[in-house]
Formats: sequence, C-alpha cells, structure tokens
Amino acid sequence: MHRSLRKSAIAALAALAAPALLAQAPSSKDVRFALTVDSIMRGPALVGYPPEGLRWSADSQKLYFEWRKPGEDEASTYVVARDGGLPARLTDEQKTLAPPATGRWDTAHRRVVFADKGDIVLLEANGTRRQITRTAANESNPRWARRDRAITYVRDGNLFIVPADGSGAAIVEQLTDVAPKKPDPRLTDSQKFIRDEEEKLLDAVREQKEKKKKSDDKEKQDKLPAFELQERQSAADLMLSADDTHVFMLVSERPAGARTVIVPNYVNETGYTEDIPGRTAVGDTQDRRLLAVLNLKTGKSVWADGSFAPPVDDSEKAAAPPGPPPAPADAGSPQTPRPGRRADREIRWSMPEVSDDGRYAVAGARSADNKDRWYVAVDPESGQTRVLDTLHDDAWIREAGAGFGSAGVSFLPDNRRIWFLSERDGWMHLYTLDVSEPSARAKQLTSGAWEITNADLAHDEQTFYITSNEEHPGERHLYSVPVEGGPRTKLTSMTGANLAEVSPDGSTIGFVHSYSNRPPEVFVMPNAPRAPTRQVTTTPTAEWRAFTWIDPKVITFKARDGVDVYARLFTPEMIGARRDPARPGVVFVHGAGYAQNAHKYWASYFREYMFHNLLASRGYVVLDVDYRASSGYGRNWRTAIYRHMGGKDLEDVVDGARYLAAKEQVNPRRIGVYGGSYGGFITLMAMFTTPDVFAAGAALRPVTDWAHYNHGYTSNILNIPQQDAEAYRRSSPIYFADGLKGALLICHGMVDTNVLFQDSVRLAQRLIELRKENWELAPYPVENHGFERETSWADEYKRILRLFEENLRNGKAARSTN
Repeated sequence: MHRSLRKSAIAALAALAAPALLAQAPSSKDVRFALTVDSIMRGPALVGYPPEGLRWSADSQKLYFEWRKPGEDEASTYVVARDGGLPARLTDEQKTLAPPATGRWDTAHRRVVFADKGDIVLLEANGTRRQITRTAANESNPRWARRDRAITYVRDGNLFIVPADGSGAAIVEQLTDVAPKKPDPRLTDSQKFIRDEEEKLLDAVREQKEKKKKSDDKEKQDKLPAFELQERQSAADLMLSADDTHVFMLVSERPAGARTVIVPNYVNETGYTEDIPGRTAVGDTQDRRLLAVLNLKTGKSVWADGSFAPPVDDSEKAAAPPGPPPAPADAGSPQTPRPGRRADREIRWSMPEVSDDGRYAVAGARSADNKDRWYVAVDPESGQTRVLDTLHDDAWIREAGAGFGSAGVSFLPDNRRIWFLSERDGWMHLYTLDVSEPSARAKQLTSGAWEITNADLAHDEQTFYITSNEEHPGERHLYSVPVEGGPRTKLTSMTGANLAEVSPDGSTIGFVHSYSNRPPEVFVMPNAPRAPTRQVTTTPTAEWRAFTWIDPKVITFKARDGVDVYARLFTPEMIGARRDPARPGVVFVHGAGYAQNAHKYWASYFREYMFHNLLASRGYVVLDVDYRASSGYGRNWRTAIYRHMGGKDLEDVVDGARYLAAKEQVNPRRIGVYGGSYGGFITLMAMFTTPDVFAAGAALRPVTDWAHYNHGYTSNILNIPQQDAEAYRRSSPIYFADGLKGALLICHGMVDTNVLFQDSVRLAQRLIELRKENWELAPYPVENHGFERETSWADEYKRILRLFEENLRNGKAARSTN
C-alpha cells in the first residue's frame, strides 16, 4: 500500500502535478489602484513574498522553489520543468519527495540527507524517501561518513552513526558519551580520616577496594569514549573524521553572571502581563565557542591550541564571569582538559572543514573582539595548530560564509587547496590557498573595486560561480570563473538583481530576478552568456500591476569629503505629478547600517518604496541614501563609522539634503527625514545634532542609547562601553536630545525584542525633563521590531504623512493622511 502511494506521488511529480494545482498568474483584468496609505500598507497582500529556496532535482530536469503569493498564509513548494512553463504546486505528500532547500548531497549528487522536524531523512534521486530516524528527541546536523556509506547525526549532544543503506549488524551506533562532569564527593576532614584509617586497619576493606578497581577498569573497556563537559558547557555540534578515529566537537559555554533584559507583553490570550525573555547588553559576559577533539580509540581528548593568538591585557577584555579562572589544561592527562585560562586571548572557533582524504582539517578562529581572523590546520591527535592565513582589521573583520559552525572555507578536489571569500584587499573577493605548503600564501582569483556576495564551486569542480556587483554597485549578476583563475564570464544580463542556482549538469540556470519597480520572480535560462530567459512566476496582484510605479533614478552626489554617495531619487515628474509650490523634500534612511537600498532591484523596504511613490504624487522629492556603512561599497565604506555612529553616516544624509536643495530645487527649510531601526537612530541624530537642516523627522523603532543594544553588532563598531565610553556617548542620541528644534515623531513596537521599547521610553523621559514640546511617541502594543499587522503599518505611516504634510507643506492640501 505504501509502495503504491509512493509510486503515484512520483508519477505526479514527473507530470508536474495535477492540472488543478498548476499555478496561474493573477487575473489581468483592469483594476484601478488607489495610491493611499491604507492601500499600500497592505504590503504582501499586494506583492506577495519573494520566491526562495531554489534547488534542482538530482537529474537537473526540474527546478523546485518556495512561493507565497498574495493572500496566502504560508509558502508552498512548486516545481517547474528546466525549460520553464507553468509551475505546479506540490501537495503535502508530493512535497515530502522533493529535494530539501537545505541538505547535504553525497559525492555523486544522487542522494541528499537532511533534518526534517527533528528527524533525519534521506532522499534518493528517484524520489525514494527513507526515514533514518523517527524519535521524540531532536536530531540534527546530518553528514555523510565512511565514503558516503554511512550517515552521522547529533542527538542530545552526542554523535550517532547509521549505515546509509540500512544494513549492518548495529543499525544505529552511538559513537560518543558526552556528558557533564560528575561532581567529586566532598568529604569533611573527619570523614577522610575515618575512611583512610579503615583501609589501613582492615584487609577486607582493602580487598573490596581492589575488586572495585578491577571491575571499574573492565567496564571502561566496554564504555563509549567519554568527554566531560565543564559547568555551563554543551556540545553544539559533533563531526566524525574521515579516518573514523576522531570526533571534532564544537563546545558552547554559557556566560556566567550575565543579565538579560525582560520585555513585557501586555496584550496576550491570558489577559495578564507576561514577560518575554530578552538578550544581554553590549559589554556584558558573553558565551564562548571552543573546539575539542576526542580520539575514539584511546578515549583521549584535547582542546584546539589557540596559542597563535597574541594575548591582550585584561583591561581590554569584555566582562568576565565572577569567580576564579579555570585551571590550565594538562595536555598529558587522559581526562578532559580545561580550555585555557580566561586571561588568554579569547577565540571563537568554528567546526573544521576536512579534506575528503582526511589529511587536513582547517578551522576558522576569530578573536572575541572580532579584529582578527585565523585559518588554521588542526592536528586532531594533539590539538596543535598551524596558522595558514591571518587577517586583521583595526575596526572589525567581515568574512563571508563564516557563520556559527562554519569554517568559512571549502576544499578543492585536489584535497590540498582551500577556497574562501575575504575582504583582505578592501573588497570581498575570491581566494585559494595550498594547505600542504607551510609557506603558501593566499592566491587572489578576483580583484577590483567591486564585491562578491556569493560563491559556489560548480559540480564539475572546474568552475566557480560568483554573484557580484561588478557591473554596477546597484546590480547583482552571475559570473563563471575558472578554478585556476582567469577571465570572468558574465552569464546574466537583465538589469537588477539575479540570484541564481545552476543545475547539477551545468546546462541551465534557475534564478530570482527583480528590478527597481518589479518584485522578484523566478526565471530559467540556458547556461550561456546573453541566453534568452523565460519567466516562471508572476506574483503581484493584477491591481498592483495595473499601476505605473516609479522607476527611481540611481544617482550619485558629492559628500563634503569629496567621495561619491549613491542614492535613489524619486521626483513628482516620474509619476506624472507636479512639484508642490512649497517645494518639500524627504530623505529616507534605510536600517541595519550594513545594508544597501540605492540599487536597481526590488527593495526589502517595499512598503517604503510605495510610500515614496505616494509622496512624489503629492509633490515631494524623495532621496534614499546609501550612507557611509552601507553594504556593497567595500571595507573603507563599511568601517567609516568605527567608534562614531552618527558621524560620517549622518554627514552623508545631511549632504543628501543639501543635494536636494542645490540640484532638485527643494526648499532647504522644508526637508524631512525618516527611517527605522538604524534609520530611526540616524533620524534622531539628525534632529538633535543638525536641527537647522531638517524641519521634521520620524524615528521608527530607533536605538537611542547604544550601551543598551546587543553585543554582537555594537561591540564591533564601538568596542564595549566600559572601555570606550567616549565612543558610546558621542554615538547615542539620548545625549544630544536638548538640540531638538523641529517636529519629531517616534514610533515603536512595545514587544520589540531587538531594539527595546525601553529605548524610546528613556528618550521620552529625557525629552520631558528637557521640557521639549514638539515631539510625539506612538507605541504599538502588539508589534515586535518588524511590524506584522496591516493596521499598525497604516497607523504608523499615516502619522508620518501627517507629520510631513503639516511641517513641510505648511498644512496645504488639507489634512488628509490617506
């Protein structure tokens, strides 16, 4: 019965699903779009969500992706033939037989293993799905082992292995016994005396002790290799070496003494105020990430040696937990050693990348202050390390692909060279390095004043596919690059962003393309330069597509220090309107800091994009600035805000306002500014420190005091507050609130777990104490950092529109905020 069901499901996949499931484009009947706040703040109900998770079938015949169209509550999985056509939505049963969006393929690219709802699953190229585990426990991190004949996975902090074909005497074998260290019995001096005297006096006691020792020794021979975790430690990931002898362990150590914030949740189903656990603040005690290696044959364990990292003075370190430091490691002891004294340079380790032949294991290591990165070869037997490549930045390191648990490197087929992306020359580029040569240096394969945002090794292992902004800072295109280096071949040609996935056989490219005024859609094309493309999806509603949306002009203007700043310009003429006689202008400030919005593709700020269309229709000129610290412009641009947020970045925003006055004839007394998150922070700094430039500002979910923000983001840019108080004070708006002159609107979600509502509350108290009157705080009781409810979005932007209408257009055109 199950077999026939599987066959019918596979047949349905081959036929690209039943006709009733074929995805149809929204009706193209003529529907007039009303350009109002209420209308555009429907957001995804108009434009849907970007298709994502593109992946090919093993035979390269079908392309799968996730797609959530307007009005749908969740995304569905779709499949389309390699040549394009109508995509078919998969049923729940068919979806289980589709390749996963994330998984590990075997060397032949015929089988993929992945975690699904806490269980491990194997999917074969013919669509056969095999449940490797089905337990109440949570299994994760599946990997191929023993030359693709077995699969390892992690459960409850231990490593397990199972034959990939289901054969073998032991279907599931536990390889490790990782557990917290058992506390030693604590005896009083009196108890110790009695115990010792008893052994001296009585033969029977001595015989019992000897028998117990022999019994314990015999049991040890049958026990699994053990690793004792210290207090507050847990095994985050475990990986078996290629020779089946060693297990690499990524160990996480929770901070001691750290204090987390509490976010009150006032509106919930209980009717009572409940607490949402929050995060720690910058500079507080942070977690540690360590690398250990366990020998499965001898039971000996070692910690990876971090002595290559130069020590720093204790005064330069983040807060340490209370109590004495741990004892030094005993390298010769068979027991689990300690990871080193906290006075040493603290390193955050990654799981190593191991060559297929097992000869080399390369791990990434970063200093806790994120100013140094090392790639090191790790000897699994001794834990000794050999530095292969180093990178230092006086501000902070940025490396692509080196997230939690990732070494940031991959081996080439020769098992000698690794490849990686690095910003070492000031721009993110592609490098290789020969691990087998002690004196080898990294070889740069790409160069230029442009950045790579993604890189993959082709299945033929002879070519890299890179996505970069080489064509223009505001575009993303796919290129092929020979593994040995050489000329690049541009493959995509449509202006905008092209985020691609090449089929395993290298013949076809599936990609998500978008343009400034066209949301992301799936396309397919042959893998050849300037090849014809075929659109697969059409996401926005007919109502939205019936409107002529602005194609904003990407321009540059000169900042005060002479550099070119990119920005997107919206004018009334672009939407068929006239400029208002008051000549108002607005500068928009994107969030995140390290993000890009002055580009030629669909913005993640799509509601704001539509709002700028509305402003232009009312006679405003809008400028969307990629200020200093934005992404896509290299290392110097990224780090220009080091130790002073609200410095160069704010200057670029102010110079953008001056550009509007000088080049777009905007009235310099009628310019507003607004933005969310980091954009809200810049808005506050603009209103407080350059009060004569902006007549009105809307700060949405703003950071008002960086000493209250998180550690990972803030410590990179401003160091930590107890060591660099000056950087925090000159970067935090709350210290400059007395400079407010213009009209200020603050909007903030009350259950914001990222930028806490407390930030705006503390600023409100400061403004009250300063007797400021021209400000307003709008709280949103059920919203987190990213608003979800349409009514909240609409209320927020009606307030922003009213702020600009009343202060920039002098009350003209009545008081309508819709």
